[in-house]
Amino acid sequence: MDNRRIAIALVIALVVSAGATFVFYSKVRKQREAQPKTTKVVAAKDVLRAGTQLSADNVVLIDWPANLALQGSYTKIEDVVGRPLIQPVAANQPVLESVLAQPGSGLGLTVRIPEGMRAVSVSSNAVVGVAGFLYPGSHVDVLVTYRPPDEQNPITQTVLQNVEVLSAGQKIEPDPQGKPETVNVVTLLLNPVDSEKLVLATSQGSIQFALRNGVDTTSTTTPGIGVAELMTGKPKPKPPVRVAKQVRPKNFYVVETISGTTKSTEKFEEPK
Repeated sequence: MDNRRIAIALVIALVVSAGATFVFYSKVRKQREAQPKTTKVVAAKDVLRAGTQLSADNVVLIDWPANLALQGSYTKIEDVVGRPLIQPVAANQPVLESVLAQPGSGLGLTVRIPEGMRAVSVSSNAVVGVAGFLYPGSHVDVLVTYRPPDEQNPITQTVLQNVEVLSAGQKIEPDPQGKPETVNVVTLLLNPVDSEKLVLATSQGSIQFALRNGVDTTSTTTPGIGVAELMTGKPKPKPPVRVAKQVRPKNFYVVETISGTTKSTEKFEEPK
């Protein structure tokens, strides 16, 4: 009888233990299912500046929620190694295709130049004229002061508008604290035609930059201003329109002569 009671007690203990184990693992499974699934994506290990060439030492794999699509991300470190950055990337920020230059496009400033555009450097007193507040990413108008042919006094004319500053001095990124810095050379982002205009303008006179509001993209047609207009405030009179001398067309008359079976035609100019 005692053995029977012991066996029953053992069975009850086993059932209770199995039930407790089942409940415990059910809770663990539910907790795991409640946690969002993640995937690995490539991210910056530390803060990386634009122009940095990625290596296996400055990127890491981080967990990213699998239910949040991250277009242009990478899952393998070797897919980004050797690619330069077009834009700065913060620590632990995923490295996306949109911030990477094409393979073989170069390093430093070259990766910031879009296809079809050019970077042209120019020295100018304009850098001093705007008190050093020319940062990479600023937009400016380019003015040239020169003396036109056959004129004694110089004029100032806007030759380019809304031009992006690629670099100020040798910096391709603004100062993090916004500290102004006076430099004597800036590099502008231009298309090939405007590049020619800028180079020609620098050979004709002095260059000055006018700093623009970053959101102002409008262009304004200006006639330029000379010394006379500067002093009097009156617009420069338009040059007289030259009227070409009218040339009277020549008149001709035709004489037809018939001699037997022969027919001839002669043309004569009417006398003036």
